[in-house]
Amino acid sequence: MRIVLALLLNAALLFALSRWLRAQYQQPTLRDWLGLLLLLKLGVTAVTWWRLTGDAVLFQGWASLLTEQLWAAPSAWLQTLGSETFSFQKYRLVYHGFSNTFFLIKLLSAVNLLSLGNALLNACYLSLFCFVGSWQLVRAVEQVFPAAPRGAAVVAFGLWPTVLYWSSGLTKESVLVGSSAWLLALVLRWYYGGEPFPRLQVLWLLVLVVLFFKMRFFFAALLLGALAALGIVRVAQQLGGRLSRWSQVVLMALVLSAGAWATSEVLPTFRFNKFTSQLIRNYSDLRANSLSRPHIEFDDLAPTGASIARNAPLAIGYALTRPWPWEFHNLTYVAAGLENMALLVLLVVAGVALVQGQGRSGTLPFALVLALLFYCVVLAALLGLSTPNLGTLSRYRVVLLPYLLLLLLQNQYIASWLNRWFR
Repeated sequence: MRIVLALLLNAALLFALSRWLRAQYQQPTLRDWLGLLLLLKLGVTAVTWWRLTGDAVLFQGWASLLTEQLWAAPSAWLQTLGSETFSFQKYRLVYHGFSNTFFLIKLLSAVNLLSLGNALLNACYLSLFCFVGSWQLVRAVEQVFPAAPRGAAVVAFGLWPTVLYWSSGLTKESVLVGSSAWLLALVLRWYYGGEPFPRLQVLWLLVLVVLFFKMRFFFAALLLGALAALGIVRVAQQLGGRLSRWSQVVLMALVLSAGAWATSEVLPTFRFNKFTSQLIRNYSDLRANSLSRPHIEFDDLAPTGASIARNAPLAIGYALTRPWPWEFHNLTYVAAGLENMALLVLLVVAGVALVQGQGRSGTLPFALVLALLFYCVVLAALLGLSTPNLGTLSRYRVVLLPYLLLLLLQNQYIASWLNRWFR
């Protein structure tokens, strides 16, 4: 019975994937890159499976037990999906609050129906989801903003080393990057594409929101807030005509401030005192475990608004540039440091283009740039303040890095190079 169901589910998946790939190959641009990027993604997935992390082993082991519960007692499995505890035979697992670990375990317990519990197949399924979601954004940017460099989203989501590695295989980042990219693709088509939004897409949009929120609700809150503010700006532009850039900044700031206040009233987790206390607690715990290796250090970090504001600029810089190449702990740190130097070069080039003006910084709408920049900067500050362990930071920032790269690769200097390579 299990094998028959797995064969049927995989046949349906392969049929859907083949139809999707055929549709993508019919597009006149970037189709030569599709197969190469997919093979690269699957190759990196095999590497991540070969070097399976402790977290991935944990996910896979408990997911297999949940799948056994599904076969033995489906009603009990359904009850587990809606609860914070798992109890089956002699095994018991308890999580409290918004546990993304437990959510991923639940998700994998259903994916096991296709893979029969095979970790490599599960890794491939998550990587495929991330790949398809990222490619949806690649196509959306190309179609909605034809003047933008085609290769920017390809490099940001498909070729940048740490993004490619950490968003492949049995990682939370595979689901995070895939769901957020697909979500943004749908929103861009809705806001800027001028196309009707089918009901089926609305349903899928809600699924993506739930996936993103369940995996990391603070990250999701920032991006969803930014996209909501962008939506208000788009409505104002359509109703009232052209808005100045300062008007867009003020309107988005008002929407985000009102949204932050309303969220804190509904969800106590987002209240400032509780939020900053948890941030400092995370910093202290990770710092204690990172003293033997290069890490981020703040002298006066405290759970107060003044301390957070004072250290935020440094935290953003650390989140985007650490580790440095000379901070040797192992070869992974050196590779990450070299990548950070490349990111620093892109930041400098984008800054020069912005200062020079005259359209050199790119053609994306100002409100969209503002929304994505808000998400990247605020998330970089939070990660820099709460994650002193540089290895963990390199993995966590994968959820913001491709969006920052998408913005940095828009300027004329980089665009001229990208347009020669990506056709």
